[in-house]
Amino acid sequence: MVKVLILGGTRDAVNLAIAASALPGTDVIYSLAGVTQNPNLPGCAVRSGGFGGLEGLKAYLIDAEIDAVIDATHPFAAEIAANVFAACRGTGLPRLKFLRPPWVPQSGDNWIEVGLVADAVSYLRDHSSTVFLTIGTREIAAFACLENCRFLVRYIHPPKDGVPLKNCEVVVDRGPFLEPGETELLRSNGVQYLVSKNSGGDGAAAKLAAARRLGIPVIMINRPAPPAGGIAEAQEDAIAWLQKL
Repeated sequence: MVKVLILGGTRDAVNLAIAASALPGTDVIYSLAGVTQNPNLPGCAVRSGGFGGLEGLKAYLIDAEIDAVIDATHPFAAEIAANVFAACRGTGLPRLKFLRPPWVPQSGDNWIEVGLVADAVSYLRDHSSTVFLTIGTREIAAFACLENCRFLVRYIHPPKDGVPLKNCEVVVDRGPFLEPGETELLRSNGVQYLVSKNSGGDGAAAKLAAARRLGIPVIMINRPAPPAGGIAEAQEDAIAWLQKL
C-alpha cells in the first residue's frame, strides 16, 4: 500500500481525495485545518487540526509512515504550502502541488489587479462605494479603516464574534453559487465594487459573471507564487502522478 497524505480544505481537494481513495493499493489520509464548521469530507481517513508548524509536520510524516504528499490547500494558503514543501524536502518524500488554474479576465470584465489585500484597501481609500468583500473572513479587518465605504460580507456561518467593520451587512450562505443569484445579490445591495482573491475554480466564479453582466469593477488580488516543484492543475494529472508512484 502507498500511504498518501492529501492536505485539503477545498471542494477540489475533497473530490481528489475521493478519486485517489478509489485507486488500488492507495491508502489516503485527508487533512484539513479544522476551521470550517460541518466541512465537506471524503470517505477516507480524515485528520483535522494543525501540525504545529514545519517541525510538527515533518514529525507527522515520519510517525504516520507517509509515502507521498499532495498539497491541495487553497491557492492563497502560502504558509502551509511552504511548510509542506520544506517538510517533504527534509524527509525525502515526493510532493505534488494541486493548484487549479487562476481566473483570467474575459471580454466585458473590468479588473483592477493588485498584489495584496493592502493594495485593495489603498485603492478603495480614494473610491467611496458599496463593496462586496469576497476574500474570506480572516482579512476583512484590514478594511475597517475605510469609513468612506459600505461593505457586504458573506459568511458560511453567522459570525460568533461579530464583524470587524462598522458599516457592514452580513449575508449567510454557502456555495457553490449560481450567476442569477449572484446578480440579484449585487444588484439589490447596490454593489459598486467586488473584491476577490484569484482562487480560480468553478465554485465561486458566478460572482465574476454577475459583475461582468452588471458592469461592476472587480478588484482582483493576485495569488502568491507557489513553491518550487511539481504542479498539477487538473485532477486527472494528480491521479496520474499517484499512479506512477
